[in-house]
Amino acid sequence: MDDPASINSRAARWDWAQAALLIANLAWTTLGLGGYRPETMLVTCGLTTAAVAVGFVGKFFAAGGAEGDAPRNPALWLLPFLGYAALNVLFVSPVPWLGWLDWLGWANLIAVFAVVAGLRVTAARRALFLALVLLTLVAVALGCYQRFARPDWLMLGRTQAEQFLGRASGSFGIPNSLAALLLLLLPVGGVLALRRGASVVARVWWGWVTLVLAFGLVLTISRGAWLGLGLALAAWPLLKGEWSWARRAKICLATLLACAGAATTVAMISPAVRERFVQLGRESGELSRPILWRAAGKLFAENPATGTGAGSFNTAFERHRPARFLDEPQWAHNDYLNTLSDYGAIGFVLFFGVAVVIAVRAVHRATEPKREGNVWFVASEVRAALGIGLLAFALQLFVDFHFKIPALGLAFAVCAALALPPGKNPVARVPAPSRSEKKGRWLVAALAVACATWPGATLLRAEALRYSARQFLDRVATVAASEQPVALARAVADLRQATTLASAHGGAWGDLSFALQLQARGAPARARDLAKSAEHAARRALACSVAVPEFWLWLGVALDMQGRWPEAQTAFERALQLAPNRVQAWYYLGYHLALDARQTEAAREALGTCLSLDPGNQAAEALLRRLNERQ
Repeated sequence: MDDPASINSRAARWDWAQAALLIANLAWTTLGLGGYRPETMLVTCGLTTAAVAVGFVGKFFAAGGAEGDAPRNPALWLLPFLGYAALNVLFVSPVPWLGWLDWLGWANLIAVFAVVAGLRVTAARRALFLALVLLTLVAVALGCYQRFARPDWLMLGRTQAEQFLGRASGSFGIPNSLAALLLLLLPVGGVLALRRGASVVARVWWGWVTLVLAFGLVLTISRGAWLGLGLALAAWPLLKGEWSWARRAKICLATLLACAGAATTVAMISPAVRERFVQLGRESGELSRPILWRAAGKLFAENPATGTGAGSFNTAFERHRPARFLDEPQWAHNDYLNTLSDYGAIGFVLFFGVAVVIAVRAVHRATEPKREGNVWFVASEVRAALGIGLLAFALQLFVDFHFKIPALGLAFAVCAALALPPGKNPVARVPAPSRSEKKGRWLVAALAVACATWPGATLLRAEALRYSARQFLDRVATVAASEQPVALARAVADLRQATTLASAHGGAWGDLSFALQLQARGAPARARDLAKSAEHAARRALACSVAVPEFWLWLGVALDMQGRWPEAQTAFERALQLAPNRVQAWYYLGYHLALDARQTEAAREALGTCLSLDPGNQAAEALLRRLNERQ
């Protein structure tokens, strides 16, 4: 039997390999607009899968196990949620391709949490933590460049949205996302700067890190993040069980006053910050978020046990879209309500309820006699500071969708795992495998990885093709007329490839129908054939889901292009049943009715409704003018 020292050495190598993969994953995902783009997420999931596979293989090759009664990996408690979420996609979700994409996000988060929680080498865990800190400093530096040099700059050659100009988002597309990353590390930076026994160099370094992160948080002008951090810091003394309640209350109050004073000072110095708070008062709080929250609450009430289905919020929201609300929300801007809406109470308890149980158990274990010695990284106060950062992040989830941003899910998972009390080192249990056994295990591991990743990778590849094509289709009117035919042909080719890769991707079929319709308008000689192809694509999209209003609109347009007016009428009416306050549905109905001179008055009414929902809709105004000129 191998001696414990050699086994520990082998285990350390595998731990370091996992840590290296995770560091690469964090860098790739965070610096790629937070991993929001599907092509970025494709690599992210591959790196996560590789880290998980290395962990399994390492357990075989290290020939060791946990000493005594070491606790199991807490990520095992979250596996029931993944199983339930998969069943939800299969049997509940009206948009299963979106459900699987959402499921991949949850699986990625839980897998990273499992890998980090399973690392047994303290140095590897510390390297992962320091890499996350350095990556966050880079994100702040990019935010400074964006704020003071090029306000419209974004990673990957993108342009910042007008609504976020003047606020720093760093390597992300949204300032609130950068703020969420900073929340995770600000408290621990402060603790490391003030920790007893720290060297002067350590105090200076961590003090500087804390100031940089705090400055970055100010540049984001994220009110939700500031509030979340203030409440989390105020809650910190309340968790000090060895203190009297009077002392806890005094320090809590002092912390709240200090945070309020800091926010007031920043508002007095910065006009941009002052305007954000003035805006908050002028709008009596939020305007769009309460609309989304109320809709999520209604959707949860419709199906409290299982929700409306994984990834379905944006589709189901159409039933509750209020008049003149033109935003395309995608998510509920509240991860708790979004989870309740999509997965119901069962999914909510299986994830957030279990997460609370894991946190409570970690706190209980942290109160046991300390065994970590004087190693700063595993000190109880450092883990407590990580916990406060996680609490601040969790509070911001009430107003944002951070778990839908892959980089934030990774960072949260890493910090959550590092906040857990460290496990014990492996010791000898079984002899090392022979060379033939190693080859067999590598083969089994490779086959397992291929089986686990191929479906998700195929879906993400299809989504990447669809996403880029749809972005072009949405701005096709801005492309020069001479360039449109070639660009449209390329978009159609990409969408056909996407539907070949993932035949159940309804969104790809719907966008293909839209692209073919645009092609038909620019090629009158082929218009009828292209219209038939567009109809086929729209029907394939509806075979994937009849709950998406856009699919019915594309079917109606394709039928109109073939002169099949009555069938098109039915399709447009079905779209309006699903989305009674959607501007596009009323516009397309008005356009359809305008094709029949006998329906001119009905067309005017439809266009009038469209303009009442969106008074600035230029297409509806132009069509209404043409109708009025008929008389």
